[in-house]
Amino acid sequence: MTASAVTSAVFARRRFKLFLIKPSHYDDEGYVIQWMRSAIPSNTLAVLYGLARDCADRKVLGEDIEFDIVALDETNTRIRPERIANELAANGGFGVVAFVGVQSNQFPHAMDLARRLRAKDVKVAIGGFHVSGCLAMLPQMPDDLKEAQALGISLFAGEAEDRLDLVLRDAARGTLRPLYDFMKDLPSIEAAPTPFLPVERVGRTGGRVTSFDAGRGCPFQCSFCTIINVQGRKSRYRTPDDVEAIVRANLSQGVRAFFITDDNLARNKNWEPIFDRLIEVRADTGVNFSIVIQVDTLCHRIPNFIEKAAKAGVRRVFLGLENINPENLLAAKKKQNRIAEYRTMLLAWKAVGCFTYAGYILGFPNDTPSSILRDIEIIQRELPLDLLEFFCLTPLPGSEDHQKLLKAGVPMDPDMNKYDLEHVTTGHPKMSKAEWEGVYRRAWEAYYTPEHMQTIMRRAYATGISPGKMMFLLVWFYGCVTIEKIHPLEGGYLRRKVRRDRRPGMPIENPFVFYPRYVAELIAKHVKIAGIVWRMGRTRRAIKRDPKARLYRDLALTPVADQDLETLEMFQQNDATRAAAAKAKLRAAAAA
Repeated sequence: MTASAVTSAVFARRRFKLFLIKPSHYDDEGYVIQWMRSAIPSNTLAVLYGLARDCADRKVLGEDIEFDIVALDETNTRIRPERIANELAANGGFGVVAFVGVQSNQFPHAMDLARRLRAKDVKVAIGGFHVSGCLAMLPQMPDDLKEAQALGISLFAGEAEDRLDLVLRDAARGTLRPLYDFMKDLPSIEAAPTPFLPVERVGRTGGRVTSFDAGRGCPFQCSFCTIINVQGRKSRYRTPDDVEAIVRANLSQGVRAFFITDDNLARNKNWEPIFDRLIEVRADTGVNFSIVIQVDTLCHRIPNFIEKAAKAGVRRVFLGLENINPENLLAAKKKQNRIAEYRTMLLAWKAVGCFTYAGYILGFPNDTPSSILRDIEIIQRELPLDLLEFFCLTPLPGSEDHQKLLKAGVPMDPDMNKYDLEHVTTGHPKMSKAEWEGVYRRAWEAYYTPEHMQTIMRRAYATGISPGKMMFLLVWFYGCVTIEKIHPLEGGYLRRKVRRDRRPGMPIENPFVFYPRYVAELIAKHVKIAGIVWRMGRTRRAIKRDPKARLYRDLALTPVADQDLETLEMFQQNDATRAAAAKAKLRAAAAA
């Protein structure tokens, strides 16, 4: 090797290359779910990017080492393992690839990418809810994690604040450990480095939305939830100063839409000073940024919470409704949900002009196809809810449900790719697998009928919400499910399929078959979407032309009254709902 080549090699080793990858997962045909513009930004990617920038600023690898940090979200960016491997090889192998925020359904694909990297001798680490959840709740490490370690992949469990330095130093020395387990030592996030993604990354999401967490952990005990076992039941919080810094850093690069990913922002003890600070930032900057939050169904009982949320810029709110049958809620340990409070809560959000989303789980022990469809009809008629998102009850690794089924020896689907809340992965006492899968598809069709979507738009206009924005959301949800056959939370714009990026074990299609079909699918999908937009656009225009549209009222929009507990079908369908109504009457009497 010449002297100049030696000098070049030494210089190359002075830049540590860190690739942060948030993987996607496979669809039923084996293709990676990916879009030109994806819908949901990755908070974990933002958190790790912010922590990595802080490590670079603090020169954790030494004063003479610079960092090249690359953040990639596979939902909107194709991952090319061989190119990454070649880039690292050209850098003398001085770097690491970290798969971050890997959920159970994403773990198989993350492993497929990792195998290709390890074949090129690239250092690889994997962290996220699957690794953390398995180590938190299972008596021994499952086979897929053991396989990762056998390939020389380092596993990370827990959270990276105050721990990323250690991992990067080990990677730089070539001494990555098989396991970094911090599950019993969850860090404080107060004054932690700011979650952040560069605008070129954020620009790959529809609407240029970024995300951050204002807190972690949840005090509730829902048996299907992994958050309480991964992030803990003791909540930890960022300060109002932290949140202001996050928002201002993004406003400075033109990002004006935020998704606060706290599982339940209403239980963040700092919610009020955070909202007050955001109200001040809006006044100070003159920027009407928008926020999406997640809260529980009793948030309306917190004085001023909803009113201040709206003033702070909250325009959309996701609610863990889950079910309207108290027996199902009790079975899932979701005792905090009171069906008698649902209408009051939803009308409170309507009063401040917020869009409401709600998650609804199918497959609780008392569910049957007929009971599920009956409950959807009740929701359509009696609750002023905008968007309903359906999920299959899934025993996710890291949840109490998964732990119990495993201990009892109950069969569960071994393919983690199916643990996306859209597939049936275990048995049910009252439904066959075919019935459960069938009613999941029918639930979407039953809720998003043309008639009910028209009703949702009428309710929106009558409560001061733009029918055009509501139409956009309805087209997104309806289009994802009926045209793309993908859950709206995994949706985006312009589905991308790469012929060679197919799940190992499934055949690579002939290009003369694949590409003509792919182009034809894109054209057909856009024609269908155009038809939906045209039909719903006619409805929107008709609503806006109607001089009485602002006066529209139906049962769902009527103010809550005492007699509701006796007259609404929601409270009369079975003994459990009647008992819930009786308890609500007693609480009301005691408060009077």
